[in-house]
Amino acid sequence: MFKMTPNIMRNLVVKKSTRMYPATVRETFDKVRGELINDIEGCILCGTCAVKCPSQCIAVDKKAYTWTYDPFACVYCGVCVDTCPVKSLSQKTQYRRPTGERLIITLQGQPRKKDKAKDKGSEKETPPDKEMEKDASAETPET
Repeated sequence: MFKMTPNIMRNLVVKKSTRMYPATVRETFDKVRGELINDIEGCILCGTCAVKCPSQCIAVDKKAYTWTYDPFACVYCGVCVDTCPVKSLSQKTQYRRPTGERLIITLQGQPRKKDKAKDKGSEKETPPDKEMEKDASAETPET
């Protein structure tokens, strides 16, 4: 009992080595992988992120156009961000704040229109400026 007394007395006067989290939050480091963000407007709902995710916290429903994310299952490894073909996934430099209830994030995407015929037709058409130049050169006589 008396062997612990010096240790107890020293702990009463020295600075605390722990923080009172979440009241006192430490600044994050540079390039930290924090909260996952999806720009659903740019997302093509290909499902690559869901396939590559090691913790299987992402689910993509191509028929319903939904992207679902479970932040409590995520290990914040960044594999989904690296494999996204359109780079619609990103990570903040801050971690998600602690909460007392389970949170599942579901984002609703928009169906994409496939205008392959329209795109091919626009490539073959010449812009109006070029047509005017061709007509003007045909009308001027050569000397």
